[in-house]
Amino acid sequence: MEQYKTLNIAVNERIATITIDRPEAMNALNGDVLNDLSDAFALIARTDDIGAVILTGAGKAFVAGADIAAMNRMGIMEGRDFMLKGQAVNDRIENLGKPVVAAVNGFALGGGCELAMACDVRFASEKAKFGQPEVNLGIIPGFGGTQRLQRLVGKGMAKYLIYSAEIIDAAEALRVGLVEKVFAPEDLLPQTTAWLNLVLSKGPIAVRMAKAAMNNGANMDIRSAIAFEAEAMTVAFSSEDRAEGTTAFLEKRPAEFKNR
Repeated sequence: MEQYKTLNIAVNERIATITIDRPEAMNALNGDVLNDLSDAFALIARTDDIGAVILTGAGKAFVAGADIAAMNRMGIMEGRDFMLKGQAVNDRIENLGKPVVAAVNGFALGGGCELAMACDVRFASEKAKFGQPEVNLGIIPGFGGTQRLQRLVGKGMAKYLIYSAEIIDAAEALRVGLVEKVFAPEDLLPQTTAWLNLVLSKGPIAVRMAKAAMNNGANMDIRSAIAFEAEAMTVAFSSEDRAEGTTAFLEKRPAEFKNR
């Protein structure tokens, strides 16, 4: 993998672990981080040997938010361009044709919470903290947070968290549906890796089509979403994976998928 100014990337057995590495700034998102993330995920999309991604942070934070000092120097149009860049990065992560898990090791606030929400699944350390505190600064979540948060936790809870700027711990994030699992800090990356290895043992085309069906269907009416699901199912059904999966089931053996 390429070298980046603000990221460390390690690839092991088809899983790329991307660590945002600005610990002196609690991994705050600035233009450099957003550019590096955009480039790294574009490269991963083109790399067949990588089947899944873990996104995490160095030090005590996942991402403590956007870089407020940098934002304070921005004019109106610069601020708008920064928000659009953040949205584009999160869209790229959300629509990557491979599973992406946020391993939230510490603070995930503002843009950091929005970054985690763009991932398919969120696993958290017991020490993690979540929140959208933008209204404290006289702004609102601008990297997609007003939309993704309500889709994850419901409209009422999303408004409660955004209006109040309340910071919640990992247990509360699990309770409201913002994260899927909570682990002891030392278990976070091993458990995330183990889960992704499980996912990678499944039919890769099926996982990709399931992601496409869920992501696209979330923005459609139910009839259109079911129609999209039928097309995604047809792609999976026509693949070699389906033939191997059904044959392996009937022969009572593990499937050996080749289209990885």
